[in-house]
This record gives sequence, C-alpha cells and structure tokens, in this order.
Amino acid sequence: MSTKIVITGARGLVGWHAHARLHGANCAAGFHGKPAPYDIVALGHAAFDDDAALDAALAGAEAVLHFAGVNRASGDMTEADIEAGNPAIAERLVTACARVGAQPHIVYANSTHAASDTPYGRSKRIAGEILGGYATRYTDLVLPHIFGEGARPYYNNVTATLIDKLLAGETPEVNPDGQVQLCHAGAAAQAAIDVVTTAAEDATATTFHNEHRPDHRPMSVPDLLARLQGFHDSYQANIYPDLTDPFDVALFNSYRAATYPGGWPRPLKLNTDPRGTLFEAVKGGGGGQTFLSTTEPGITRGDHFHLNKVERFLVVQGEAMIRIRKVLTDEVWEYRVTGTAPAPVDMPTLHTHSIENIGEGPLLTLFWTHDLFDPANPDTFADKVLK
Repeated sequence: MSTKIVITGARGLVGWHAHARLHGANCAAGFHGKPAPYDIVALGHAAFDDDAALDAALAGAEAVLHFAGVNRASGDMTEADIEAGNPAIAERLVTACARVGAQPHIVYANSTHAASDTPYGRSKRIAGEILGGYATRYTDLVLPHIFGEGARPYYNNVTATLIDKLLAGETPEVNPDGQVQLCHAGAAAQAAIDVVTTAAEDATATTFHNEHRPDHRPMSVPDLLARLQGFHDSYQANIYPDLTDPFDVALFNSYRAATYPGGWPRPLKLNTDPRGTLFEAVKGGGGGQTFLSTTEPGITRGDHFHLNKVERFLVVQGEAMIRIRKVLTDEVWEYRVTGTAPAPVDMPTLHTHSIENIGEGPLLTLFWTHDLFDPANPDTFADKVLK
C-alpha cells in the first residue's frame, strides 16, 4: 500500500526537488513492475485559500512535507506581512488537519534565521511552534542557504543570482565579508523524505518532536563566486571541472541547469585535413565512463532522468532529435543534431531526456558520464519525455 505524502509549496525550489525524488521512486517501481510506494499530493499556495482542496489533500495523509511559506523576498510585502505570513499558513494547515482528523508526520522546512529577532526570523519560529503544537510527530528541518537546479535568480538565492550574472557575461559584485552555509536543494529534500521513511519504519515512533539539520558546506561568498567562475570558464571552453567532490557535482549541476534551453547544442571545433577530421569530444571531469551505441531508424533511447549524473550525448554519425523535459512539467525542448556537424548536448539533472534516430541509416552516438555505472545505484528513473 502506498504512503500518502502531501508536499506544500511543491512549486518552490525544495518542494519541487522533493516531488521529483518521490516521483522518481514511483517511476523506478513502475519500471520494475511494482506498485508505486508513494501517493503524492502536491499543493501550491492557492490550495491554502481553498478549504475543500486542503481537506481533500490532508485526509488520510501520513506525512506532510511543509515547504510552503513566505520568504524574505516575497514581492512587495511589508515587514508586518512577512511576520504574519508563515504563522497564518501554519494555522491553515493544522486547522485543516484537525478538521479531517489527520495526524500526519509534519516535516517543517524551517530556517537558520528562525533564531534571529527579525520579522522573517520570528515568522519562521512562530510557524514552527504552531505546527509542533499540533503534530504528535514533528520534525523541525532547519535549512541554511539552499541552492540547486531550478533556483530563481534575484529571489533570495545568491548562488542562482551569481550564475545568472556569469551567463550574462557580467562581473558580479559581492560582499567581501559575506558568508554562506550551502546545502543543495536535493539534499534538503532527501533529508525530509528520509526522516519520514525512517520514522515510518520504526513502530515505536508514534510520538516525537525532533530537529534535523542537513549537511552543508560553509563558504565565503567570494569563494563561491570563484568556484562558479571556474566552472563557467572551463565549461565555455568545453572542459568539465574536476567532479570528484559530490558538492562540486551538485554545484556544477546547478550551474548547468541554468544554461538550458538556449545554450545547446554546442558546435565543436573540427580539425579537418586531407586525412579526415578530428575533434575533441570530452575533456576533464576527473574520470568517468565513455560508451557508444547504435540506434536503428525510428528508434528512441532514453526516456529517463538522473538526480546527480553529468551526461553528454554526442552524435557522430546519422541524424537525431534529442528531447528534454523538466521533470513534472510539460514543455519539451528539442535539439536536432547530426554527425556531419558534431555538436554535443549535455543532459541536465532532474530533466527526463531521450534521443530518437530520425535519419534513414544507423545512428552512432557517443555518451559520456562523470561516474561509473553502478547497477546497485543506477541513478536512472524511467519517465517518458513525450507523454
């Protein structure tokens, strides 16, 4: 029987990452002919203005991942609006739970700022007190500075803002004394999922209030900029940075995600003489795995997504259509490529992708990934690009 999990703020950064990971688990189960482990209910902010929608979502819910809220950059809100916003949302949530008789495990995406005496800090702290006052099973998930694929620049996210400026060819100005505690949105989302599944597996965990702080990387803002600038300079020169550190992989994937859809494909420099043509397919990355495939006309490969894997598609013979769709959305990006003018397309994480042979003869494609394939942890989730 599937576990009903409600995600509030499912269109926000951490909410989308959590939804994508739970969706991935369902995709993996379906691929192996097993029932979906999760009944996922994704709520946007509008649901908090609709009693019927809120009640239907929470009825029978075993867990609520509560990411909805008002942050420090919510439009033209006054400080009084910010201070009142998160407690009001929390009150709506617990009132609806009580109305339908639900006692889910509530995981609250709190903030390190909750300890500060500011309108936002008080807002987050009071909301946590409201949620914890109702829930018999409650986890205070204290989050630092979050970054990740899908983050909005100029919206309370320094990493996304720096990336956007670099891609625009600008030189960002940063506070030389600025400090950040960086946590990838996927790691934060997985932490929320893990505390729910761990508690569900513990038959004695019927009543508890606990706190969880995901792992993070402290860094100065100038050091963050330098790291991102290094990624940018290398990648624009068709060189992958060293990807041996999982934190760098997460940060690089966040940078890469911002290059789509307009930054691809990327034509390669062809060195041609009477002997033939030579070009560099992949450089850097610190290792990885390269493989080739042939695909017959009309056949499509792929239709899956990854959470961490850095992957390159490079057609070296034939004609193909590469399609990419951000997980849980509908828009499909299409890239027509040919072996006569080699131009790689790299696959962004949390985007399902495929490659179709649209030519009349066999398609020969070179694939590169930054790590070796591990059958026990394939990081591959079947999900058709074209629904």
